[in-house]
Amino acid sequence: MPDAASTARRIGRILAETYPDADTELDFSTPLELLVATVLSAQSTDQRVNSVTPALFARYPDAAALAAADRAELEELIKPAGLYRSKAQSIIGLAQVICDEHGGHVPRTMDELVALPGVGRKTANVVLGNAYGVPGIAVDTHVGRLARRFGWTQQTAPDKVEADLMELFPAPEWTDLSHCMILHGRRICHARKPMCDECPLASLCPSSTVTPAGCASSTLDESGDT
Repeated sequence: MPDAASTARRIGRILAETYPDADTELDFSTPLELLVATVLSAQSTDQRVNSVTPALFARYPDAAALAAADRAELEELIKPAGLYRSKAQSIIGLAQVICDEHGGHVPRTMDELVALPGVGRKTANVVLGNAYGVPGIAVDTHVGRLARRFGWTQQTAPDKVEADLMELFPAPEWTDLSHCMILHGRRICHARKPMCDECPLASLCPSSTVTPAGCASSTLDESGDT
């Protein structure tokens, strides 16, 4: 009988086969643009963020411009992404630190990234993995929810979920695994009504409502993740 680690890696392979083109859905052309877009994506959708960033980056094309931004003007530009006051404060603050301490360039290490205002490990891993090719597991609500449903972790704190997944998968797979889990969470494994009957992982997932006899199970967590 396969152990938990081998089952996890099998699930990872199926996810990779199911979503071969999985990637971040945030539009960006520079590490700074990805960093700002990821900050904006908190409690928002990638589509909404992508609707505001073209005008935002045209108005503020680099860290120096963002650091000197008029806060009211910046808030108005990012307002559709929600939480615009706190996000504007974080964006101006991180841009100032990038200018003052990193020569206007987004840093390339976890420690330096999480020292920026408004930047946690999830945001840092998004930037490292997608802008710099440094493997990382970005734990958003989808990744956390799926990891618990798959039985990979019992933790709820994102940094602890991240640590558990890092133990199960080799580093080169971390970034793509995050992308695949996010897509699977958005398309199939929804928070309240997961589509277990359409899931390619149903036979391996301990939380699946699909059983060999076709009967329903009630083992799914009912978290409010979205």
